[in-house]
Amino acid sequence: MNRLSFCDTPLLRVAYLAGGPEDGQPVLLLHGWPDDATTFADVAPVLQVAGFRTFAPWLRGFGQTAFHSKETMRSGEIAAMAQDALDLADALGIRRFAVVGHDWGARIAYLLASVFPERITCCAAMSLGWQPGAAATPPLEQARAFWYQWFMATNRGEEIVRQDGRAFARFQWESWSPPGWFDDVLFDKVAISFENPDWADVTLHSYRVRWGEAEPDPRYAELARRQIAAKTISVPTLTLHGEDDHVVLAKSSEGKERHFIAGYDRRLLPGVGHFPAREAPRQVGEMLEEFLIASSQ
Repeated sequence: MNRLSFCDTPLLRVAYLAGGPEDGQPVLLLHGWPDDATTFADVAPVLQVAGFRTFAPWLRGFGQTAFHSKETMRSGEIAAMAQDALDLADALGIRRFAVVGHDWGARIAYLLASVFPERITCCAAMSLGWQPGAAATPPLEQARAFWYQWFMATNRGEEIVRQDGRAFARFQWESWSPPGWFDDVLFDKVAISFENPDWADVTLHSYRVRWGEAEPDPRYAELARRQIAAKTISVPTLTLHGEDDHVVLAKSSEGKERHFIAGYDRRLLPGVGHFPAREAPRQVGEMLEEFLIASSQ
């Protein structure tokens, strides 16, 4: 059973769900945008039954996770959130762990696996392929799917996120996957996490800084440099991508094998959109269980 807990790191009071045997091998489950830690609600129990100890935090700006100081920059950089993940692991006394991420969480997982292989036993990423180096301008079809990212770089996009972020987030849920995968009850429950007072700031900065439309937090300059410099991932890696993902197109994760030197498996999920852990939890849970067991032997 997952239990809501809190843990203090240097910058944050992190809310997280934990479950599984106390002595189980640790697995960090990282959610994406616009979502929250409960995206793994039906996947984590599968891993826990298999003997793993899971930790699913709300990222900075989401849910009950809060900054200690109002002076801290509300950075949405992937490097910032990767450092948050390491800080959480340190605070929990976890030296090495497996990391599973979706969307933003996948970006975080890839950074951790590429820059800190001594801390990561294996990496599983959903809805995103890894591309080393600085973010490149995407092909036109993918750029069209990223319309919301370009929109948020404008003043009018910022106004929508700040004044009606809930509706903006729901529009993405409705657009990114085949219809019918969620209902009002589920969205309303998750949308509570978007009421965090820092959600808009973190959201806007994350997408703006990604494309050079905002200044990064100097605190993470060295980690961001190491992130861009990384050329390969040297831990076993699994990529799961919905074949009907309407936002991060499935073909964008093709042909990445050369970047992985310790085993790489990419699997497409037919009929699944951008939220695999919610849309196909049984299938995802079984694939993750198989991967984590194989990687731990």
